Amino acid sequence: MDEEIDPDGEDANAVLVEESAELLHILSRQPAAVVTELLRMVPGEAACPSQPASGGPEERLQAVLEYFRRAGTAECSSFLGRVCMLCDDIPMRLESRLMSVAGHSSSDHGKISPAASDQRSLSPPADLQIKRPRIDYWELYVAAVRRSLQRRWERLTATQHMLRDVQLDHVWFSPRTTNRGRDRPDQTPGSADRGGLTPEPDGDFVCLESRVTLDSFLQESTGKMTVLTGQAGSGKTLLMSRLGQLWADSLGPIPSSYLFVLLEFRQLNLLLRPLSLSELLFQHYPPPEGGDMAKRTIVEYLLSNPEQSCWVLDGYDEFQGKLSRADPHRGTPGLENSLPVADLISGLLNRQILPGSTVLVTCRLRDVVDLDGVSDKVGQLLGWNHQEIREYVDNFFRGKDKALGEKAADLLFSSRHLLSMSSLPALCNICCICLDYLLLGERRQAVRSSRIGETEKGADGGAQIPPDHKVTTEKDAHTERSTDILGNGTNGGDELFQTTSEVPNTLTQIYLTLLSAFLARCSSQGEDQPNSSRFSQSSLRLQQSKLCELSRLAWKGLEEHKILFLEEELSPDVLKFSIRTGLFTQVELRRQNGTCVKAFSFIHLTVQEFFAALQVMTGTNVSDALLKKRFSLKTRWTTRSDQRKVFTDSLCLFVCGLASPHCTSTLVQLTRTSGEAVEQNWVQKRQKLVLNLLKTRCCSSSLTGPKVLELCHCVQESQDSQLAKQVVSSRPTLELRNIWLVPDDIDALAFVVNSGGGSGIGLDFGACSMELECLDVLPRCENLHFLSFRGRKYEDKFAEKLSSVLPEFKKLKKLEFSGTILTAAGAASLASGLQNCPSITEINLSDNNLKNEGIKHVSAIFTHLQSLQSITLGQNHTSLEGVHCLIEKMSSCSSIQHVHAEGKKDIKVTFSENAERSHKMEHAPSASLLNQNWSNGSMLRLTTLLARCPALSVVDLSGGHWNETILKTLTENLSKINITDKMILNESCSSVKSLLLLTALLTVCPSVLELHIRLKHPVQVSIVFNDETEKPTQQRPKVLCVSSCKLVPAQLERLWSSLGSSSDLTVLDVSSNSLGIRGLQKLLDVLPHLNKIQEINAGNNGINMEGVAMLAAALCSSDNLTQTLISDGGKDQVILKFCSDRSARQQLKTFRMNRSVLPPADITTVCSKLTQCQSPVQFEFICCSLSSEAIKSLIKVLSKTKSLRKLNVSQSITSTADALVLIDCLTHNQNVTAVDISLRDEAFISFDQVKAEEVSCRFTHFILNLDDLKRLLDILKKGPGLSYLDLTGNELGDEGVKILVDSLPELKISHYANLSNNRLTQQGLLHVAWTLCACSNVSGVEVSLKADERCLIWFSQTGSGEKTLRVRESSLEREHLVRLSEIVSTCPTLDKLELRNNSLRLEWIEELMKLLKARETEYTISIEECWMRAENAVHLLCRCLELNGNVQTIGIQQSTLRLSLKSTELTSVCGDSSDPAQTMIARKISLVHCAVDGDHQDSLWRIIQSCAFLTELDFSHSRLGEKGTEFLCSFLPLLPNLTTISLSGHKITDTAAQSLTRLFPRLQSLNLSHCRWSSSAELRLIEALGQCVGLEELCLDLVEMSAEGRTCLPRTLRSIGSLRSLKLNKIATDGHSDAGTGLDLLAAMEELTQIKEMELDGWKISDAGVQQLIRLLPLWKELRKIILSENLISDQSGEKLLDALQSCDHLQELNLSRNALGVLSAARMAVVLPALTRLSVLDISENPIGSQGVARLSKAIMCLKNLSKIHLTSVGTCELCAVTASLAHCPLIQFVGLGWNGCDDQVALELAKVLPVCHKLTWIDLESNRVTLSGAQALVRALKLCPTLQVIRLWKNKISQNEAQMLSLKDRRLNFSPT
Repeated sequence: MDEEIDPDGEDANAVLVEESAELLHILSRQPAAVVTELLRMVPGEAACPSQPASGGPEERLQAVLEYFRRAGTAECSSFLGRVCMLCDDIPMRLESRLMSVAGHSSSDHGKISPAASDQRSLSPPADLQIKRPRIDYWELYVAAVRRSLQRRWERLTATQHMLRDVQLDHVWFSPRTTNRGRDRPDQTPGSADRGGLTPEPDGDFVCLESRVTLDSFLQESTGKMTVLTGQAGSGKTLLMSRLGQLWADSLGPIPSSYLFVLLEFRQLNLLLRPLSLSELLFQHYPPPEGGDMAKRTIVEYLLSNPEQSCWVLDGYDEFQGKLSRADPHRGTPGLENSLPVADLISGLLNRQILPGSTVLVTCRLRDVVDLDGVSDKVGQLLGWNHQEIREYVDNFFRGKDKALGEKAADLLFSSRHLLSMSSLPALCNICCICLDYLLLGERRQAVRSSRIGETEKGADGGAQIPPDHKVTTEKDAHTERSTDILGNGTNGGDELFQTTSEVPNTLTQIYLTLLSAFLARCSSQGEDQPNSSRFSQSSLRLQQSKLCELSRLAWKGLEEHKILFLEEELSPDVLKFSIRTGLFTQVELRRQNGTCVKAFSFIHLTVQEFFAALQVMTGTNVSDALLKKRFSLKTRWTTRSDQRKVFTDSLCLFVCGLASPHCTSTLVQLTRTSGEAVEQNWVQKRQKLVLNLLKTRCCSSSLTGPKVLELCHCVQESQDSQLAKQVVSSRPTLELRNIWLVPDDIDALAFVVNSGGGSGIGLDFGACSMELECLDVLPRCENLHFLSFRGRKYEDKFAEKLSSVLPEFKKLKKLEFSGTILTAAGAASLASGLQNCPSITEINLSDNNLKNEGIKHVSAIFTHLQSLQSITLGQNHTSLEGVHCLIEKMSSCSSIQHVHAEGKKDIKVTFSENAERSHKMEHAPSASLLNQNWSNGSMLRLTTLLARCPALSVVDLSGGHWNETILKTLTENLSKINITDKMILNESCSSVKSLLLLTALLTVCPSVLELHIRLKHPVQVSIVFNDETEKPTQQRPKVLCVSSCKLVPAQLERLWSSLGSSSDLTVLDVSSNSLGIRGLQKLLDVLPHLNKIQEINAGNNGINMEGVAMLAAALCSSDNLTQTLISDGGKDQVILKFCSDRSARQQLKTFRMNRSVLPPADITTVCSKLTQCQSPVQFEFICCSLSSEAIKSLIKVLSKTKSLRKLNVSQSITSTADALVLIDCLTHNQNVTAVDISLRDEAFISFDQVKAEEVSCRFTHFILNLDDLKRLLDILKKGPGLSYLDLTGNELGDEGVKILVDSLPELKISHYANLSNNRLTQQGLLHVAWTLCACSNVSGVEVSLKADERCLIWFSQTGSGEKTLRVRESSLEREHLVRLSEIVSTCPTLDKLELRNNSLRLEWIEELMKLLKARETEYTISIEECWMRAENAVHLLCRCLELNGNVQTIGIQQSTLRLSLKSTELTSVCGDSSDPAQTMIARKISLVHCAVDGDHQDSLWRIIQSCAFLTELDFSHSRLGEKGTEFLCSFLPLLPNLTTISLSGHKITDTAAQSLTRLFPRLQSLNLSHCRWSSSAELRLIEALGQCVGLEELCLDLVEMSAEGRTCLPRTLRSIGSLRSLKLNKIATDGHSDAGTGLDLLAAMEELTQIKEMELDGWKISDAGVQQLIRLLPLWKELRKIILSENLISDQSGEKLLDALQSCDHLQELNLSRNALGVLSAARMAVVLPALTRLSVLDISENPIGSQGVARLSKAIMCLKNLSKIHLTSVGTCELCAVTASLAHCPLIQFVGLGWNGCDDQVALELAKVLPVCHKLTWIDLESNRVTLSGAQALVRALKLCPTLQVIRLWKNKISQNEAQMLSLKDRRLNFSPT
């Protein structure tokens, strides 16, 4: 730099010579007027020595300068002065020099040349008098500032000798790109916050690809706004002071002529009132000499020469104001304008103030966003590298033992936390303090151990220590004061520096150690500390209050964003303690009034945050709520909206570290010192709260990558492995995006990853900048399964480093290195490392720059990685050569399963599993090479490589560039390639010629089985091959599909020629071409040559009705053509199906036309062809448009077609008239067997070869008016007899139904007539009910008028027998009951009347009872209404008995009244008799489950008393209570004829038992099931049963019997030999306690030889009990029913039991459910059951019979002609089709239970086939199976033929709720509810 100018030593001519070049440059930029004025100073003959007119301005100015260089000194000085006065933009340095020379010369030389004098208009001395003072004041002020900055630096270095060596060329910065007006989001939308992908921020804020020195970085900063960023403690403030010192010494990058203004934002925070620019400038520097005049002159000069100043604004992160953006509407502030300091700084940064000045701003990295848009250059201060750290450590320990310094450096580099901290100078100093403390403490322990050893030797007679020897030196005394505040102490040892266990593991422990080191500085110099723990306790006791005050101060500062504390804010003791320990540093602040004050701050922000964390953990003034509020994870992404923070956000880290249990004792000590007497549990509670807060963050799934990383640091600080497990459990892959990572970050990740246990954990680094040193730390992640690097920041050097550590990842399974700038060299490095990773399964190297060479490097490791499953290599600038390399690798690497390459963007290789590599792979490998740029040579190369592969399942060569030559090359070499499945060549075939090349493969290549070609866009081609290892070639069909190929008839011949002799085609598809009629004819001509053809598809070929006639003729003439399927008149679908057996002439043939318009002529033409068919045939015209004439033409043809079996016109009949035309065929065609015409469902007519004796007729869902109905009835009367007539949904109404029922005697119906859904009213109901009287062959009528209206009339073939009338849910009125009573009275054969839920009133029923007349034959009445309970039930029962003396039996069960009437000789003819006993002949009265209680007993007893002939009384499950039961039992003996009593569910007291036993001797039936009694009552009753010598029925189900009762019961049973029915369900067990009793009971049954019903449910009978039963069964010859459910009968015992049942010829019901019967028992059933011809109920549910057992059982069921109920719930198999089919042989079947078997649609379809023949079936249970919509729809279709069926349960099947609703609307008998 230029030195200071000495005016006395300057010569004007010499100065002009030196500065000529710069002056010429300045003068050439001046206005023309200025240049002219200067030219006038030169005499005319000298200004232009040669041709002046021809020279340019620059040449003329050059001549002027040359003149004055030779001129005299005075003249030259005058010229220089004139230049200073007239010219602008002269640099301050040059202007000062010229003015000095001009002024000095003017004063020394009084004479000038006359010429010069004449030319000057102004004298230089006058001008100098104007401008000279400004320069003088300016230079004086610059000199004063220079001295101030030098003194500042001297103060800094006075106490810190290590700062003297700071050199700018040793300080490294990283230039960064600047953002202009962009903002970066802190959080990402959607799944990014939940651990998903996060977008890369705008601009590269962390990428440090290059570095320069600070001196170089600032060289080009003149006149620019430069931002210098760095972390807290990185030395920014120190560097700015050093920069000022260098400027003051005329060194450094800032020109010495500039004004260097160094402002600190911490000082600016004190400027609260608005101030002007001059006040801001002179606030921090001494005011200039000269007062306000000097200030104003300096500021004016500054405003006119802003480029002469450099403004350094240090510490923007501490600024409490808010900067504003540039406002173009706001003018430049004036000299004296007062503005807030934030506005002044904003104006300076926005170039509104002092534009052109040099501005330097220092801040944190996160604050750069505030300066986006105003900064010209941004540089980031880099941390120290290892060498710089080691140099600092050496310098720190230079004055101490050399070995100590070396040990300190070793310890520092061995600790990841210490090393990471040391990259910042301030924190490196802290680390050195900690190491000094630790190592000196270690030395002290070693010295003490050595001293103790020597003392012990002296005691033992060894060498003695001289008395005058000083044991402890001053240095040793300081050493002994060192200890660890954590209480861990130091490791004593025999050797110095032997162990390093004291090195802290966490950041918190480091700062605790730092605290210990600072406390050690306060201990007394002569105090001897025997051990570390004593020192810790004593130090805390001595400094407790000071530490607590410091922690409160730190917390207060943290809350108020304050880092500077004034002297008055601190107590003297604490201030003295803090300065003495080194915790505080002193700062001098200048207030706004100019006074200086002392302020103090912690030595680093993290130290203040650490003390604040101590306050959080120990101070009760920090509430839990406040802690929760402040507990937040910091992010490394920043936005302008973020509040600027002065702190480092380390509070959360320290709080988590202090929450560790290892810190509890220390925290307790600090808590007690606060004087608040907080116990240890308070500290532990606070620690638990912190850990819970941390646990909540661990479980959160909404954290961004930076916060996840910070979470890992917090968990590491806590050293809690359980928290680490929760981190990885909620996010198995830790995704990090756009973060600058240091080794310390990787170390935190390693702690979390390694705590995750055996679960697979992944790390995903997306565009994260990291030093290569991070990769050295990365292998510490031992549990790492997935590792990903994505971003252009990773290159070959990074890959090379990564490859060196990859083998250390023993559990790594997936590696992703994609989207980088990796080349072949880097791929080679990665490959070398990967081949030593045996556990790797997935590799992703896509989106790099590997090229073909890189692919070769990677493929070389395939054989080395035995666990590899896939590798992705797409988007790597490869060509076909790279793909060929992978295909070639398939021949040598047997583990390759699939090679996929799509153009250049996608390449992936997959490998077989490890389990498959030891033996032959299940599937052959495959290859997909899509969208490749094929050439003839490349295709030849490919086929050669593929031929070398042993076998390939699929080869896909779709897309790309193809022509006929390339395709021909492929087809010629195809036979050399071993393909087991298929080859796909989409987009490869573009012409018919190409098509013919491919079709020839069916002939020339024997392994080709199928060829599928579609030339319409998109072109699709596939070739299917025969796998010779599985089936011979001749066993698999050959298929040729050439659809959408624009084939014309002429090209068909070429197609046949290309096929050659290939007549073994089985499927031919020529659809969607242009064949037309001619092409169809050629196709039909070739049929005889296609011997093995099974199907031909010729649809969409422009075929018209002429072609349809040709197809009809072909169906008749071709023996093996069985089906012709045509739609849209041949324009759409045309499918021909053939049978393989030509001899099957009698196979049913089908001619089907769908969605076609068929005029009468076309019908006649087509059907005339079909009449010639000799084989059975069916015509199907579905969804066709048929006119009335066409239908008539069709009917005419029917009689001529002798082979016709079915005519299907579903959805083709749209009018009633047309439907009647079809029905009329009943009168013309005697071969009709069924007519089913429906407007909604199917419409068909079935035929037979012989005359039908009986026809079924179904005519539904039309609108039949009276005329149509009469015409229909006329047709039906003329026709044959009807098996059933279904007229559902024809809207007949009451009148239509009346006409129909009047015609019933003439219709000859044998089974039923269905008149449901015909809008009947109650009047129509009565019309239908009257048929019971009008028609002798009507056997029953069933009517319901609810939503799903139901009306059925049943017929009997004999015309005699009992009749039934059922009316339900029909809302009957009184007059309807009267009419029904007339029908009952008129029909002598009506034996049953059922009225259910018809809204009948009590008085109506009473009137009905009056009207009902008795007859000689008994008939029953059943009435169900919901109100028939309790009092109403009792009243109704009594009234019925009173109103009709012909009641034989009467009872109400739940809400149903059942009674029977019959006239007898005992019936009184005096209806007005005063004695009720003479008019009531009832034999049975029952009130069961109808809530009868004791309040109703009076009226009951009165009416019962009147029934003198009463023999049976049933009061089961009533609510009589104990008193009512006692009264009932006391009353029963008074009924002389009572022989049957049922008291089920009552509590029988001793009194009731005593009364009841008096009745026992004459009882024939007794039911005491569900009864409760005392022990005495139980014994009394059981013993009294022995007196029942005539007892035939005994029921003791579910009674609670004592041991005495169970012992007594066998004795009683032996005395009752008359028993016919014995029910002992669930009263005995075959366990340990009851085994003897159960066997005794079975033994007692030996005397029951007349038994007919035996129920032993729930006895738990095992093999011993079965043996007893086997012995008894031959004795029970009359046995009808046996229930052995829920026992322990094994499969072997069951087999023997079934053998014994063969002797029970009369058996009707067998229940073996819930046992352990299996295949053996089922096999025995197949033998035994056919012999039990009377069996009607079979229940074997919940037995593991299995599929084999069910198959055998199905054969037996076919023989059970009387079977009415079968229960097969949960029988251990879903294969129940055979059983279902066997039900067709059971004509009486009513109930089928197939639930909980997992049956699929096959069972449902089989049921649909069976339903029409099971006429009595009422209930099917299919719940909890796997029936889908398809199976349910089949059942719906079958239901229309099953009027008796009431319910099909389909709950818990594979039918959705919407599907269930849709099916229920079709038929409400489908039940999808759980009940």
